[in-house]
Amino acid sequence: MGGIEDYIKWRGDLTFEQSAFNEVDNLVLSQIAYVDFKNIIPAAGSKEKITLRQAAHDFFDLNDEEELQKVTSFIREAPFFMRIAAESRRFGDIVLSDYADVTDDHEEKQFAAFCAELPDDTYYIAFRGTDDTIIGWKEDFNMGVMMPVPSQLEAVEYVNTVMRWKRGKLRLGGHSKGGNLAIYAAVFAKPSIQRKVVKVYNNDGPGFTKEMIESEAYRKMLPQIQTIVPQHSLVGMLLWQEEEYLVVCSSQTGIMQHDAMSWQVEGKCFVTCPSLSANSKNFHEAITSWLEGLSAKEREKFVDTLFELITASGAKTLSDINADILRSANATIKMFGTLDAGTKGLLLKILKALSTEIKRARKSKNR
Repeated sequence: MGGIEDYIKWRGDLTFEQSAFNEVDNLVLSQIAYVDFKNIIPAAGSKEKITLRQAAHDFFDLNDEEELQKVTSFIREAPFFMRIAAESRRFGDIVLSDYADVTDDHEEKQFAAFCAELPDDTYYIAFRGTDDTIIGWKEDFNMGVMMPVPSQLEAVEYVNTVMRWKRGKLRLGGHSKGGNLAIYAAVFAKPSIQRKVVKVYNNDGPGFTKEMIESEAYRKMLPQIQTIVPQHSLVGMLLWQEEEYLVVCSSQTGIMQHDAMSWQVEGKCFVTCPSLSANSKNFHEAITSWLEGLSAKEREKFVDTLFELITASGAKTLSDINADILRSANATIKMFGTLDAGTKGLLLKILKALSTEIKRARKSKNR
């Protein structure tokens, strides 16, 4: 057994003609989506293309490797993994195009994607998951408050635009929030685009509101959706999902299993586990019960206040917070002190309700 890096080392010499596209290939492209390809992959709307091999070469020409090694973000390994994939026979000649990368603090939107043209005359659109930006994480939280969020609308527009003139079947996928965007884009794409969809991969991405999963549009696309989660999934247990899970084993523990580089592979398949862990099931039950107990206004107020506290120090990324955690903590405490009594009370009430739901879920599983 090994991870997806080992998969490339073991099977990277096999072309897609020799071994068809599989679930692990999906995760490889989803991880590569975390790389900042600005000024490398031609922008969306351009007719220009570039191979992954050339994109990797250009990326390391433009970026200092020692500086990349200093990055503290949880997706710091993405460029180095991308280079390994690019040097393989299997992935090196994949053709990339239509790069989009938008972060808008005002709209609370973080979106990035590219289109990969595969040798079997199919396309894979890879959506980036939540990156290191705090605005990206807030958008994840907003998914529990409202639908659609800006990145979901962007994903639909992206797919409709990019695939309008392309012939051939389509796969969509992403890790974390990218998986959510892949599903949303497939569900709400134009019918002419939907007919091209053969698979939608959600790699430990959060779910949707109840209204979404009960909609006719979602249920129509459901047979094409494959959701893949680690045994101790937390992000993938957020909100509601209807599709069945493929539960994979991870070399990590706890929440760190969200790191897809730790997912275990054997041959061309993931190593599977019998079921989700008890903690993951408890978390899902607690979160859904908690959300059902809140009004829409309470959810929105909670998310806005929570992120006001998180960004009180002026931090724009999680790395900023980690770099000066004492200053960030002091700023958060100071900001909390300035909140009016009503907002403080609501925040504490909601956090207490979450704690109660978690305790209740644990007790119900221990009976």
